[in-house]
Amino acid sequence: MKTVLDFNVRMQDFIRESKAELKKVSWPTKKQVWYSTLVVVALTVVMGVYLGLVDFALTALLRGLAAISG
Repeated sequence: MKTVLDFNVRMQDFIRESKAELKKVSWPTKKQVWYSTLVVVALTVVMGVYLGLVDFALTALLRGLAAISG
């Protein structure tokens, strides 16, 4: 029974401390979240195009080598 009570007390302390810490957080504005999202999407597109081009070039190179050797 003691361990259950200890757990409850520890859980209540954790929740109380978590709420106190969350009040200290500097949350981003909607505008900051929007711009951050745009940056992530833009970088994802750029990296996708880059990796696609590298994949295309390496595939063409390997097919060319296979045609020469085979």
